[in-house]
Amino acid sequence: MSGTIESNISNQSGSIAVTPAGINWVSSVVTASTVTVVAGNGYWINTTSNACTITLPASAEAGDNIVIVDYARTWGTNAVTLDSNGLNFQGQADTFTVEYTTDGQSVNLIYSDSTKGWIPLEDDVVALDHGNPPTQRAAFVFGQVGGTGKNIKNLVGSNGVIASDATGVGTARGALAATSYGGDKGVFAYGSGYTSVSNLLNNSGVISADVTGVGTARDLLAAAPFGGDKGVFYGGSDGQQSFNHRNLVSNVGVIASNATGAGTARYVLAGCGFGGDQGIFGFGDSHKTNKVSNTGVVSADITGTGTNRTALTATSYNDGQLGIFLFGNSTLSITNLVNSSGVIAADTSGVSGVTGRRMPSATNYGGDKAITAFGTTGSVTNLSNLISNTGVVSADTTGVGTAREQVSASSYSYSA
Repeated sequence: MSGTIESNISNQSGSIAVTPAGINWVSSVVTASTVTVVAGNGYWINTTSNACTITLPASAEAGDNIVIVDYARTWGTNAVTLDSNGLNFQGQADTFTVEYTTDGQSVNLIYSDSTKGWIPLEDDVVALDHGNPPTQRAAFVFGQVGGTGKNIKNLVGSNGVIASDATGVGTARGALAATSYGGDKGVFAYGSGYTSVSNLLNNSGVISADVTGVGTARDLLAAAPFGGDKGVFYGGSDGQQSFNHRNLVSNVGVIASNATGAGTARYVLAGCGFGGDQGIFGFGDSHKTNKVSNTGVVSADITGTGTNRTALTATSYNDGQLGIFLFGNSTLSITNLVNSSGVIAADTSGVSGVTGRRMPSATNYGGDKAITAFGTTGSVTNLSNLISNTGVVSADTTGVGTAREQVSASSYSYSA
């Protein structure tokens, strides 16, 4: 080795834990944009805030060993670059660029000789084999009655029971959209009056005060989750024109400015999740659908399936694997299921006892189920319908809360 354990310790800002395998793990996580490493050590490299250039030792002996690990699964966003510091890397001179750009990667480097230099003994990617637990609760928020916006909130328990009205917070409005983010929270944004304000829903069901708007002020848009912990707002109108703008929502609830649109500009559409980490938008004033990738990219138009209609709603269910589009137009009770690949099925005729309506809302709850509520049948209603984990819509349940339309809904909370 190029140095003793004692000399290694003197070169590090943090303490070192010696492992039985012989690698000494530096306890201080590296967050800087540069770091010089020492043979015999292992390093946790956190590139959450910036990329990192790692300078290898200027001299080495056969068998010298260094291990670097993606601490926060962020190398895909901010890469790690290796500077071999004058020595060869896999037989190539130091003039070549060596980058690692995959989330969850770890690299085990061994020095061979002056000809081949540093050689990765292992270059592994550890899968993120766990996801967020399913959300258990939900909230129907805001809405409109006779052209007057409301800021009412109705929470939904993990048993699918809708609570009575709670005093609202934020600008009263309808025709907005909502999506989950961060796994167990939600965000409500845009809406009537052509506004761009937003309101966060925390994991206790509390709605925040208005947050200054981002993106084009509009209403009658849709939202969908993606990536397991993020969301996207899409489409809408300002009363003069339709849009295909998208505004991504980060996993901490920050709404981004407009991104270049994809697909036909339209409004009065709906969106939901599918496949666990993707989303889909469908229908509206143009018979098209558009998928959302797990990185938030909206696809080009896909030819529509089923009866095209406006003023419908959509939600995911079955732990986010499946989705359903419901209702729309005047009083249609048509539904269209979405499979785990994002394929929308043909129309399913209305179920006996289910009242078709326009401008309702829907969201998932209870881990694997969903619920739709409110809307108008010509007059506003507070009827609701449970949706099973196989996509079966139940008969009407007598409404709770103020009857209204243009409500928005999101799931929240891991706790039942």
